[in-house]
Amino acid sequence: MNKSYIIKKMSQHRKRNKNLGLAELIAIALGGMVGGGIFTILGISVSLIGNLTPIAIIIGGIIASLAAYSYVKLGLFYKDEGATYSFFKKTYPKSNFSASAIGWFIIFGYISTLALYAYTFSSYAISSTDFADNIWIRKGIAIGVIGIFTTINIWSVNGMGKIEDIMVYTKLVVLTIISIVLMTHGTTNFNTFIENMTLDLEQSSVFSILIVSSLTFVAFEGFQLVINAVNEMSNPEKNIPRAIYSAITLAVIIYVVIAMGALFAIPTEEIIKNKEFALASGAGNILGSLGTNLVILGAILASSSAISGTVFGSSRQMSVIAQDGYFPRILAIRKNSSPQNAIVAMAFISSLLITIGGLELILEFGSVTFLLVSLLMAIANFKIRKKTNSSTFLTLLSIVGLSMGGFLILYYELTNNWQQMLAIIVIYILLALGAWKFSSGKITSA
Repeated sequence: MNKSYIIKKMSQHRKRNKNLGLAELIAIALGGMVGGGIFTILGISVSLIGNLTPIAIIIGGIIASLAAYSYVKLGLFYKDEGATYSFFKKTYPKSNFSASAIGWFIIFGYISTLALYAYTFSSYAISSTDFADNIWIRKGIAIGVIGIFTTINIWSVNGMGKIEDIMVYTKLVVLTIISIVLMTHGTTNFNTFIENMTLDLEQSSVFSILIVSSLTFVAFEGFQLVINAVNEMSNPEKNIPRAIYSAITLAVIIYVVIAMGALFAIPTEEIIKNKEFALASGAGNILGSLGTNLVILGAILASSSAISGTVFGSSRQMSVIAQDGYFPRILAIRKNSSPQNAIVAMAFISSLLITIGGLELILEFGSVTFLLVSLLMAIANFKIRKKTNSSTFLTLLSIVGLSMGGFLILYYELTNNWQQMLAIIVIYILLALGAWKFSSGKITSA
């Protein structure tokens, strides 16, 4: 057979496998970010700093952008779908335990958020029915929706990308419409909002604003999922930075609009009291059942796309870790480039977490984990900054900003619920033991 013909066929095959373009990649990142987090964070933020919440969200977006800087640089340098795990392993090749530990931490962080997103989906899906308070129906629906998106991810990468596009961009439109309606029909006008913001600024310290900004970091977790698709995207040199920075910018805009819509239309006492369901309640007071149903639709779309994006990206990272022997080898097996065993494992463990409960604790563990891991990525990028062509100033700024964010979250946990902080430490110890078991006996990488 002619050699040029073979090369041509191989090139065509590679092109056919590059199914994910910029729109799909932005959708994956937004799907991972705009999930259930904003509905919870809104209540916590308003309880701490009131009308200054939009400012805290913007600062949180800046922190996320600092974290993204190192991810983008490392992603373009290594071009490895193992992302966080692979970047750390290749930058520090002589410590098997460190590589195993960061792999275990990041995967279980994704598993915890996957469980949360599914639980958020089910909570909103039945919030207006007679089964709203039935915990087992709620858990059953949560497990069912994980099963649906697991099937979609196994079925087709391209199919997943197109469905993700529809869900993400539809939810952005729905959430924006809801927020604009709340802003235009609320009892608070713009001038009153500014006056309230000024009063809150006098009563709140900069320290409080920064604490809330750090807490909002979990609402931006998900942009890393873009890098997990590096083998299935076209033109990664341009699309990785474009997708990640575009997604963070869009997330900041939608979060600020949602926050302002809630603050314009809903009394702060109600936001603090209802937390996750404040938007539904506020829209219901203004637009009746139509408003409530719109919020429910937005929340369902938000959590659905978050589930889909998280299953897609984290399963590929899990497969890479298993290939290196830090998870059971069976999780590394792929069929048609899809890590089907890893996808099923993610779904099973998340479903198990939903069954046994304790999602609030798992959420806090996830938020601490992703900020810590982002800090480690910034440190790794600083070590090889010349190879990644990174700015020393921006990399150091990332390290300082993420270190401060981590300190503020731990301070918040310690002063508000030290028992929960102790439980998070216990989880880390258990995961470290698992990482040690799989790393022991391995020959240190050269």
